[in-house]
Amino acid sequence: MAERAIGKRAEKVGQVVSTKMAKTIVVEVSRRVPHPLYRRVLTKRKKFYAHDERGAARLGDRVRIVETRPLSRSKRWRLKEVIWRAAQVKVEPGEVV
Repeated sequence: MAERAIGKRAEKVGQVVSTKMAKTIVVEVSRRVPHPLYRRVLTKRKKFYAHDERGAARLGDRVRIVETRPLSRSKRWRLKEVIWRAAQVKVEPGEVV
């Protein structure tokens, strides 16, 4: 898909928590905000469904997603880039207990 330079689109950085759907990834974006009354810093998380045309993202990867037109009922984001890859652990079939 060609990048267009019309306006600025919202971008978010998060971690891939699911790749079980075809051409779709679930990205969890975390942000730290102070509680309005008690000023304690809380971590808030939200999940976004993003379109991954080539299947480039894997579970645990850090990715950048960009806002786009609605692609389905819940998908309004698409994968822009994989920032860094998660370590893939190889497990032999006999090792799992």
